[in-house]
Amino acid sequence: MATIFTISLFLFGGCHAFSPPFRGKSRMFLDTADTMEWDDLLPTGIFHGVTTNPTLLERAGEECTIENLHRLAAIALDMTDEFMCQAWGRTAEEMYDRGKALSRPARDRIVIKVPVTQTGTEAASMLIEAGCRVCLTACYNHQQALIASSVGAEYLAPYLGRLSDGGLDGPGECLKMQQITKGLKSETRILVASIRNSQTIADLAAQGMETFTFAPPVARELFNNYMTTEAAAVFEEAAANNKE
Repeated sequence: MATIFTISLFLFGGCHAFSPPFRGKSRMFLDTADTMEWDDLLPTGIFHGVTTNPTLLERAGEECTIENLHRLAAIALDMTDEFMCQAWGRTAEEMYDRGKALSRPARDRIVIKVPVTQTGTEAASMLIEAGCRVCLTACYNHQQALIASSVGAEYLAPYLGRLSDGGLDGPGECLKMQQITKGLKSETRILVASIRNSQTIADLAAQGMETFTFAPPVARELFNNYMTTEAAAVFEEAAANNKE
């Protein structure tokens, strides 16, 4: 454990060097715990950070332990600004203790996720008071933006795709959450999650939303334009034909 902390502190010690100056308020996150996907997509420079949760860890074959999440955080934060991981526990105290332990190597760059339940919100309140950055997650109703804003969470993560699957207006719910936080003069960011396609991101961004997390297939959709691919090939061919 001491070795992991030493390595982590070394990696986390510098300033946030990955966000370009002209990015504006945009924060896009890569939603996966698969480090091979990190290696492939984080070098594009479009991501502010990485988001994980116990389900994504299981899917990637990664252990849901504090020690392993410290290891993953060290890898992710060598390539990007923020790493989100979820605290777990049956009580607020258990979530609080794990959240503090998870964020200990870099409280300014590791964001702790807890569900927006009464127990999770109690844990969030304690974590925020202790100086931890917090994302309330598993949000399914715009009214929960009142909770996130009032407790002082930095992020609230609605599951857009699952909202739509449940017969609700997923994009509309997310936009209402944004309106609530703005109405309250809150700085809580609405981190739209469970995004099924890149067009959803473009549509919500055009309506003023700024913060998204999405899986690698959706990330690749952003780059998948045959006209751009053909134009790039023409440029390369012209360059090859015009050498001295």
